[in-house]
Amino acid sequence: MRRSFQILYLFLFFSSLALRGYSKHIKGGEIHYTYLGPSATKPNYDRYELRLRLFISCQSTTGQLETSVVLGIYKTSDNSSVDLVTAYLEKSQIISLNSPSPCIVNPSPVCYWIREFTAIEELPKDPQGYMVIFQRCCRIDGIENISPNINVGASYFCQIQGTNSIGTTGVNSNPDFGIKDTVLICQGKRFKLDYSAVDAEGDSLSYEFASGYYGGGTNNAIVTRPGSPATWVPISYRPGFSGLQPLGSSVTINRKTGLISGVAPGGGDYVVCVLVSEYRAGILVSAHRKDFIIHVDDRCDFPSADLNPNYITCNGFDFSFHNEAAPSPLIHNYYWDFGVNGSLTDTSTKSRPTFTFPDTGVYSVKMYVNKDEPCTDSASTLMSVFPGFFPGFSSLGTCILNPVLFTDTTKTKYGKVSYWSWNFGDNTTLADTANIPNASWKYSDTGMKNVTFVVANSKGCLDTVNQSVHISDKPPIFFPFRDTLICNIDTLQLLAQGYGDFTWSPAGNMINPDTPDPLVYPKTTTYYTATLNQAGCVNQDSLRVRVVDHVTVFAGNDSTICLGDTIVFHPTGDALYFDWSPAFTLDNPKLKNPHADPNAAITTYTVVASIGKCSTTASLNIKTVPYPLSNAGTDVFICFGDTTQLNAVAKGIRYTWIPTTYLSNPAILNPLAFPVQPTIYQLLVYDTLGCPKPGISKVFVNVNPQIPAFAGNDTSIVIGQPLKLHGSGAPSFLWFPDYGLDRNDIQDPVANLTQNQVYVMKAFTEEGCFAYDTINIKVFTTAPDIFVPNAFTPNGSSNTIFRPIPVGISKIEYFRVYNRNGMLVYSTSQIGNGWDGTYKGKPQELGGYVWTVQGTDYTGKTVIKKGTVVLIR
Repeated sequence: MRRSFQILYLFLFFSSLALRGYSKHIKGGEIHYTYLGPSATKPNYDRYELRLRLFISCQSTTGQLETSVVLGIYKTSDNSSVDLVTAYLEKSQIISLNSPSPCIVNPSPVCYWIREFTAIEELPKDPQGYMVIFQRCCRIDGIENISPNINVGASYFCQIQGTNSIGTTGVNSNPDFGIKDTVLICQGKRFKLDYSAVDAEGDSLSYEFASGYYGGGTNNAIVTRPGSPATWVPISYRPGFSGLQPLGSSVTINRKTGLISGVAPGGGDYVVCVLVSEYRAGILVSAHRKDFIIHVDDRCDFPSADLNPNYITCNGFDFSFHNEAAPSPLIHNYYWDFGVNGSLTDTSTKSRPTFTFPDTGVYSVKMYVNKDEPCTDSASTLMSVFPGFFPGFSSLGTCILNPVLFTDTTKTKYGKVSYWSWNFGDNTTLADTANIPNASWKYSDTGMKNVTFVVANSKGCLDTVNQSVHISDKPPIFFPFRDTLICNIDTLQLLAQGYGDFTWSPAGNMINPDTPDPLVYPKTTTYYTATLNQAGCVNQDSLRVRVVDHVTVFAGNDSTICLGDTIVFHPTGDALYFDWSPAFTLDNPKLKNPHADPNAAITTYTVVASIGKCSTTASLNIKTVPYPLSNAGTDVFICFGDTTQLNAVAKGIRYTWIPTTYLSNPAILNPLAFPVQPTIYQLLVYDTLGCPKPGISKVFVNVNPQIPAFAGNDTSIVIGQPLKLHGSGAPSFLWFPDYGLDRNDIQDPVANLTQNQVYVMKAFTEEGCFAYDTINIKVFTTAPDIFVPNAFTPNGSSNTIFRPIPVGISKIEYFRVYNRNGMLVYSTSQIGNGWDGTYKGKPQELGGYVWTVQGTDYTGKTVIKKGTVVLIR
């Protein structure tokens, strides 16, 4: 599924031996034994080669590395000390990854130092064999999945088999993990790491994650001592990690192949211990551990495509896909092929497509990232489409004395229901489970029980159903009614719901008293009691049947409503059923409280009220009166600040306009309106003809927005210098007087002045709305210049702002003020702005400051000036 560059370049650093000076460079280790044959000098002894392989950080120096180590040998049976063996350095090499794939960006260097120590040892045959142990300080600091993760020692050991497992003549050597090539893992990326071993005798091997172990500390680096028993304690893992899940729940190891795979956790170092167990003829021979540190790189990245091996949809033909790999900016495009044979449209270029499959079946779906680019990747999956899976179950029984029966009601259109898992929610035991379609469970206490049912079919659809079951000391009885009314000539059927056998009392005037639904015909009001017996669990409950010999009803008072309105009837009495007429003006003539919509001047409504076979009639009159006439007039348009008169026509005795704001008098028909924004005014008209509601009409007063007329900031020019004016605020303009202007009816006229001048600009719209603004122009006889004062007093009554005064200058590029240390304390490019003597809100010291200013005159010439100013308080 992956191209060669995606072989996961996992940063594998193995935990290792503590260094001289107790340096923290251990990244991995293992002890391995090889059987060399029987002893040549000692009867019933065997010879073994013991090899300690340590993985050290490449940051270690030669002076920090031992040339010999001490291994402890202990009996497996009682942990008693057998011997201490000195193993000497035989091999030392550095392995590194220098050239990862060019598609990987920001790869960290991969490097570790392998040190191998060997010793020859002769041991007598023993039924349970021996343990070989090496313990030392310290692992590298900052390991992500353990706590504490500073000054943590390590223990490495192997198990030499005993005669109980291989016999007195059998031979065995540990499986050999070998030395794998250095690889690199990027955080959040799926990876595969082959951690298989080879066994010389061809024994069956089984792999699993296991806990690592503490070793020596900084004050007790070498733990192995002559004559003392060996001790080892599992390391403590942080929440979310454990010896069985050292890289979290997203990473697993294949028991048969030793392949570690999954999605890498966040960046950092992680202790991982792999235990390989070897079996011969089904008997465990020995177990061998390799404790190492995997480094997950938090910087590297590459475009990665990843999908789960299988997907399924059981409730429709649509399914939404996405790349299961971590997001990466290196992914530029997607291409999906949904595997519909014969189709040319079963593709998508979206990152998260939703596809509708045409039929049921299993489809081969393929995803590409960066298709047709040098750094591309792809992933495949099988998509099963089998909708029509409806899980469910029913329960029967609620009494604590009897088992509750649970029945699978699951329906499946494809395949067959093939898996059941019940959890009956009994908190008093862990045995409240079953794996059959229909099950039963007897609870030991009362209360609400949360039952969980997991069910699957043969096509792979799986779902969970949760349902609550109430367990009580009595079986529950449910009545659809507890109090009802009948006429004395009627027969009524009682209804009770519950699991078990029912009996009713009193049995007089009753048919079938031993059923859940007997018939009764009492002549007087009677209380009936139902008794439910559920295999010895008994409960009772009662209901009342009231009996009358006639029906009473009052239809309601006569009423007047406005024509077009509806009215709800509210009859009183003891009737149970109603039938109103005329029906065509009612929403439902069979309701007790129907909505009526009469359209005649007077309508008489009659109701037939009944209780069973007994009935009576009643009526009421509804009068309709038209709404008062209200016509608020035609919509109008006004300019901002203008006034208009509303011209309404109405027939009534009282008038009210809403809203009342911006009206001269809201109680008359023709008030003056002067709103400042578009407003809808409603006219409410009241009369005394009988309609209790006002007639309402509306008029819209549309207000043109206020014109933001602006003729420009006041300015100064020099004589003979043309000045281009610029007005704004509306589509059309008029300047006056027209003295000195090339035109006075455009937005940007040019003025040529020999004296000071004030222009008034009128900005107006095609609807006739307008506004005015003025501009003052001073004319100097000097050349264009920027005048700057030499002192100012921020706290005084005048001259409080230090600003440049431009004459004949069209714009200021910058005006800057510096203190005596050369620090900028103020800067602006706006004409008219200036410094108030503060910096970041704090008043500045008295004394001199340096300023510089640059501007451009109306001919495009640049004017630059510098100087000093004195701040006076």
